[in-house]
Amino acid sequence: MKPYLTIGLLIVSNIFMTFAWYGQLRLKGQRWFDNLPLLAIILLCWGVALFEYMFQVPANRIGFRGNGGPFTLFQLKVIQEVVSLTVFTVFALVFFKTETFRWNHLLAFVFLVLAVYFIFKK
Repeated sequence: MKPYLTIGLLIVSNIFMTFAWYGQLRLKGQRWFDNLPLLAIILLCWGVALFEYMFQVPANRIGFRGNGGPFTLFQLKVIQEVVSLTVFTVFALVFFKTETFRWNHLLAFVFLVLAVYFIFKK
């Protein structure tokens, strides 16, 4: 149960992270948003990122072997990176129609999956 809970929390966390970091790029062209000073945009994104931490911290605490979880610190980090890039790719393709998913992106993902394989190898 802990592996699934950890990965589920990481997915939710990364959804918030992606919207905090890149969602504001999608809002360009909205009059109310374009008139905001940069500090206001930073604070808005920081507010969204707060929710990322509300899921990321429990994911790491539940998943970390030192706390009774199933994953080492290195395993947690590699899993988080794969989740992060997967969530980002879906976000980019859904919200940014100008972005193209190319063969080299796919190859990079294959290498990331291989990283997960090797991080779990004894």
